[in-house]
Amino acid sequence: MSYDRESSWMFVGAAVLVVLLLDAAVCVQANKNFEDVRCKCICPPYRNNSGHIYNKNVTQKDCTCLHVVEPMPVPGHDVEAYCLLCECKYEERSSTTIKVTIIIYLSVVGALILYMLFLLLVDPLIRKHDPYTQPLHNEEDSEEMRPRAESGAARGNTVLERVEGAQQRWKKQVQEQRKTVFDRHKLLS
Repeated sequence: MSYDRESSWMFVGAAVLVVLLLDAAVCVQANKNFEDVRCKCICPPYRNNSGHIYNKNVTQKDCTCLHVVEPMPVPGHDVEAYCLLCECKYEERSSTTIKVTIIIYLSVVGALILYMLFLLLVDPLIRKHDPYTQPLHNEEDSEEMRPRAESGAARGNTVLERVEGAQQRWKKQVQEQRKTVFDRHKLLS
């Protein structure tokens, strides 16, 4: 059993390593395609020109309408009036932080999916027939169908045995609550 567990952890580790290497390759390629800073000018409609958004990679001090809006849609004598209407903002973002956040998020989701698949494959092998899952028809049937658990049984040491023990206690509590609800329902009827 430990050999299977070790090989599965090695597989997961290898998969994570491959994902990180692929992401590093994508990051190197992506750095060539975009910048983390830009100047964005939003210009409203002016006379015969419709509104337009201009983006350009310039320094913060050059983030003005005169440096960003190219080609200028108005003739020379209207440039100043047109630029006064435009709203220019210098924007910065950290693409590295965005990438790291997405990688962490996808890693967590991937780990949860792998864990779910593991449980789907292993759970039927571990799970035994559970008499508590049968529906409760009436009081007499439920008392006859429910086997008595040995109260003196020693608790298991493995995590799986402890989880199963907690699950059995929880199911007993649910059965007791159902019985109480049905008893109250009979009293009210």
